Amino acid sequence: MQIATPYLMFLGDVPDRLAAKTAYGIADWRPEWCVGQLRMPACAADLGIPDLALAEAVEKGCRTLVIGVANAGGVLPDHWVDEVVAALEAGLDVASGLHVRLGSIPRIAEAAERNGRALYDVRHTDETFDTGKGTPRPGRRLLSVGTDCSVGKKYTVLALERGMRERGLDADFRATGQTGVFISGRGVAIDAVVADFISGAVEWIAPAASPDHWDLIEGQGSLFHPSFAGVSLGLLHGAQADAFVVCHEPSRTAMRGVKHPLPSIQAVIDLTVQLGSLTNPGIRPVGIAVNTQAMDEAPARALLAHLAEAHGLPATDPVRFGVEGIVDRLVSEFPAGAAA
Repeated sequence: MQIATPYLMFLGDVPDRLAAKTAYGIADWRPEWCVGQLRMPACAADLGIPDLALAEAVEKGCRTLVIGVANAGGVLPDHWVDEVVAALEAGLDVASGLHVRLGSIPRIAEAAERNGRALYDVRHTDETFDTGKGTPRPGRRLLSVGTDCSVGKKYTVLALERGMRERGLDADFRATGQTGVFISGRGVAIDAVVADFISGAVEWIAPAASPDHWDLIEGQGSLFHPSFAGVSLGLLHGAQADAFVVCHEPSRTAMRGVKHPLPSIQAVIDLTVQLGSLTNPGIRPVGIAVNTQAMDEAPARALLAHLAEAHGLPATDPVRFGVEGIVDRLVSEFPAGAAA
């Protein structure tokens, strides 16, 4: 799937920043691809890049309108269809990470065909996967897990990829969600894979590798989330993770989209070890990643120090304070040349 860059990021009229997390992820990690944003009235998200009309975007060289929204159910609201059709009429391709296929909407399919434009459904793949086998395979793998969805699992492994490579380690980010696929240009949106094949798809994403190679696998959902735990468990089993990092957002009192309270970090550690040991008995935590964006620096650092002491693990905000402590732990726990 070769999506033409640069992008015009479509935010629709989303009610908050989290609803546009796909757009934020692309803008944060591939800013050179994001020329401008297209927002509808009442949109509460802002990438901090120029607002462009379609004609302006085309004039500035944009080639693809990216629907940068992640909403419940992955649907395309009816009142967005006019905007997508207009983009096709203006000469842009359209790419989406939603569950609904762009071509399943007659007006969009007709406009694409009429204008000779391409439609990309990043959440869907034509790849055929086997069921997971759980057979031990060489190479090292790290998985980010969460106390909830949308707590920074993707940002954590992207930051770790950068930090580990700077230390000379052989490490690759492995995308399991639509935003990660946009960022890396490869991967599979695991939540769109038929349930029986989730673990097999993860085995395909992170196959056998050289003994000192690290695949850094983007986590999804939470083992404690009543909506998404099935995806999280299949991902955990397929990853056969040697190591995991727990990701957390401290301002929440309930899980996103439901009324269930957040589990404790220790509960996530314990359950991840218990369930992950099915395919890798040596699985262990190597760090805690906390999204402290809503906190001032002093209380953020105090919270991280408290968590590090309470759990005996390096704790950091990967974007704000870096990942050096977690990389140190990985190097110590998994020395180069040691048998996997």
